[in-house]
Amino acid sequence: MNHGPERKFYLKHFKSISLAIATYEDFTQLVNHLAEGLCRTFGVKGASIMILDEIEQELFRVSSHGISEAYVEKGPVFADPKKCAFYTGKVEVVEDFQCDERVQYPEAAAREGIVSMMSIPIKYHNINTGLIRIYHSDRLCMHDEDVDSLKVMACQLGVVIEANGLRNFVEQIKMAIDNLPPRIRGSS
Repeated sequence: MNHGPERKFYLKHFKSISLAIATYEDFTQLVNHLAEGLCRTFGVKGASIMILDEIEQELFRVSSHGISEAYVEKGPVFADPKKCAFYTGKVEVVEDFQCDERVQYPEAAAREGIVSMMSIPIKYHNINTGLIRIYHSDRLCMHDEDVDSLKVMACQLGVVIEANGLRNFVEQIKMAIDNLPPRIRGSS
């Protein structure tokens, strides 16, 4: 008799999410639906999708579901090279927010009712760009197949994040060129 965690993320879920990642045109809507879907699929308290600001070395939320605005605004979340899944590049689980040195805001987590968390690195060509964080009000335990599916989904999301960043960069360059005086742009 197997008493391990029940698998919750099957091929039909994976195909649906993969299709959404590949076809959504609105990045904000995509990450909001992903965070909400993670909460529903796994029956967890909340989820966040975070991207690294390379200059500040701070993770900022692009989406969250199931956690309060007060928790989201508790303070900056720094990516510590010694402690953070962002730098290790591996899925990490914090089993008890009150007893783990990786947790930056244990008091805020206690007020929010968060006991445990899983961090899944978002990667693009083996470069870490962000994290998916799943929060739970009890000890978080997921089936290995579900964790593997989440890792692949995070890589797909990394491609979207990179493409979105490049698109934004090109748009900024176009706007800057359009705002140049005609004599500099070469127009008469």
